[in-house]
This record gives sequence, structure tokens and C-alpha cells, in this order.
Amino acid sequence: MKRREFLKRSVGWSLATAGAALMPFEKVQAGKKMPPNIVILFADDLGYGDLGVYGHPTIRTPNLDRMAAEGMKLTQFYSAACVCTPSRSALMTGRLPVRTGLYGDKRRVLFPDSPGGIPESETTLAEFLREAGYATCCVGKWHLGHLPEYLPTRHGFDEYFGIPYSNDMRPSPLLDGETVVEEPAKQSTLTQRYTERALRFIEKNKDKPFFLYFPHTFPHVPLFASEAFLDQSPRGLYGDVVEELDWSVGEILKSLREEGLAENTLVAFTSDNGPWLLKRLNGGSAGLLRGGKGSTWEGGMREPALFWWPGRIPNGTVRTGLSSTLDVLPTCLSAAGLKVPKGLVLDGVNLLPVLEGKNVSPRETFFFYRGSRLMAVRWGPWKAHFVTQDGYGRGPEEHDPPVLFHLERDPSEQFDVAKDNPEVLEKIDQVVQEHRDGLAPAPSILDLPRIKKG
Repeated sequence: MKRREFLKRSVGWSLATAGAALMPFEKVQAGKKMPPNIVILFADDLGYGDLGVYGHPTIRTPNLDRMAAEGMKLTQFYSAACVCTPSRSALMTGRLPVRTGLYGDKRRVLFPDSPGGIPESETTLAEFLREAGYATCCVGKWHLGHLPEYLPTRHGFDEYFGIPYSNDMRPSPLLDGETVVEEPAKQSTLTQRYTERALRFIEKNKDKPFFLYFPHTFPHVPLFASEAFLDQSPRGLYGDVVEELDWSVGEILKSLREEGLAENTLVAFTSDNGPWLLKRLNGGSAGLLRGGKGSTWEGGMREPALFWWPGRIPNGTVRTGLSSTLDVLPTCLSAAGLKVPKGLVLDGVNLLPVLEGKNVSPRETFFFYRGSRLMAVRWGPWKAHFVTQDGYGRGPEEHDPPVLFHLERDPSEQFDVAKDNPEVLEKIDQVVQEHRDGLAPAPSILDLPRIKKG
């Protein structure tokens, strides 16, 4: 079913809880509370241990630390993939990449010669919210297809300003809408210009509900910081870049406070995958976690995650339950008073009761994929690895029987306890079978033949 047909059939869920027909929110009769604004701040290759609030000893992140103090810090929050494109697809759709086709076994991410992108049949969070009357904007790195039919402007966003793929891919054009305005992009100015554009969007739409998706280019390599932040961090250039990202977060939150929007805005901050360990000092840190980008060890997919909504999210709270980028879409729909359309298969769960301090996370399992291969499964505190590959490119190594870790006792995955817990492996095998029975993998879009030059 085409996306627009699906949305039309789903009119019954849109604004149903508000008792209003599908219309722009500014036309909803006076007296009804304005639906909340939604802001998602998404870093690139940021490690679990790269922020002050997650334990980094020298990278200074006062704005993110304050965001945690005024909101909620999640300690077991996972990206849906260990590399960029599939992780971003999961955030936008609430669905595992193996369902959407945005995964690859030969090519892990989309490149400038890739012919595909996010399918027209998929419905993004931006499309759900725009159909319900939200103004929508994407600022930053997209990486879900660079051809016109795959750009943010074709998938629910009114505005787009950013680069279409990773900043280490050449050329790296800067787009405004669907028009290239700079090639190559001046990367030392990107964080500053992204932030300015995001602030203008907030100012322009402060009188109606808006959705701002702000996926940063950094700290993906090559690293660039503006003159104001260059050579300022004890951590070196990587620290400079992260501290500038922290400044950007501070500017967004300050704008929301000054415009009187803070108490009606849900803000989330996280990263697409773990640190690129191969880049050494130009890569980040997973802290006490094992592995990094490209691996399904904890360091490759467990991410820092902060949620902020003054008056709704209790100050300074920490939650240790399982959660994921897959959960962002259903959580945002719930916050906006919208229901998940019937017939849409999601892999995410609604975390709003968790964020409000009313409940524990309903998520009990998590599936760790690398391409189409199921590498590991989390069930409660247990994690079984069937195949492992580290963040340095070594592997894959198959495990039969699987290796097993109790992550709440051993978050660094150092002590295999499989021999002492055969009943746990039996239960995990059952969980895997149930998962596979309900999964219809889509053909890989990332592995399509490359676009030939000339």
C-alpha cells in the first residue's frame, strides 16, 4: 500500500483523542491545549562514554548535563543498528531495518553512487506529524537516500537544510530543500549554520506545533570545529567537536525557554551508533562498554539518551529499563495524542509512561542485527551472542553454543555464563523463533547495483 493511501485510511487515529477532525492545529477551536512540539537531536558516531553526564572526565558538556538534570537519563538505550543508514531508518519509521530494506550485507550504508533510499511505502514520523498539522523541518545529515525522491522533502519535511550522506563521502554537498547551495560543504561552519537554521524554524513556528529533526553531521570523521571551539577542549579535536555540539543543544533549549515553549516541548538527544574505534583519537569512547561502531557488542549500539520536557518529565531521573530508537516514533505519536494506525507493524514501544515516571519500560527484548544477520538477542538482563564482530573489523566469529552475559552485573561483557544458565539459552532460543516467525524481511536496498558514472 502506498504511503499516502495508508495515511488517508488512518484519518480515524489522527487527533482522535482531541476530538477534532484532521486539520491544521492553529484552526482547532480556542480553549483546546496546543499539542506538544517535538525536537529530536541526533549525533553521529557519539560513544556511550563521550558526555560528562555519562562519565567522560575531560569533555565538557554543561548543556547536556543540565538537560539530564532537568529531565531523564536512560542507561540502557539502544540504536537499532551499528552503522548510520539502518539506524536512521529505524528512528524515522519505528521499524527494524530488515523490515524496510534499509540494511546491507555487502554495503552497510548508502553511498553517493547508491541508487536507492527510504521506500515510498514507508511512513516516517515526519509524515505522521505533518498530516496531523505539524510544521516539520530536518536540519543536518539525512543518509536515507540522496536522489530527489528520497530526500526529506519527499518524506514528510516542509524544510531541509543539510548534507545527504556522511561527511567523509565525496563530494559532500550542502542542500537547502532539494537545491545544492554549496559543494563541497564548508564543514567547519556546519554545526553553527545548522543551529542557526534550527533556531529560525523554531521562531517561525512558535505559534503552532512543530517537529524539528536535527541529525548532526558530527562527531563522524573528518572532524571540524568552528574557530570559537577549535583547540579549546582537553580531549583535543574530538573534544572540540563534541563541546560544540553541546553548545548547539544549549542554544536549542535556551530558545525553547525564551519563547515560552519549554513546557510544551518534548526534546530527545541520542546517537545513531557507537564510536568509530578505528579512528583512534579522532573517534570516541564507549566508556565501560565493549566494542564500538560496526559491532553488536554493547559499545556499538548502546547509546547516551536524554529526554527533556519540563513539567512532564521528572527532574534528574535515571531509568535503567530497556529502550531504543525504535521506541521514539510510537512515543512521539503518543505525546502528540495520536494512535498508531491499525495494520502498521512497529518494532518500537511507547515510552511516554516511562518518561513521565508512571511506569517501567514495557520492552523486554531487543534484537541486534548486522545487515540481515541476527547477531545477538537481549532478553531482560541477559544477552546471548550467536555471532560477534568487534569495532576494529575483526571477525565475524560464530558461537555454538552462544556466549551469554548478564548485562546488569557485567555491562562490559567480560564473563561468559552460558554453561551455568542453560535454561536462559533455551528461553532465548524460543524468543528468537517467535521473532523470526513474525518477520518478513524485505530485500536489501543498500546492496542494489551502484549507479554507473557517465
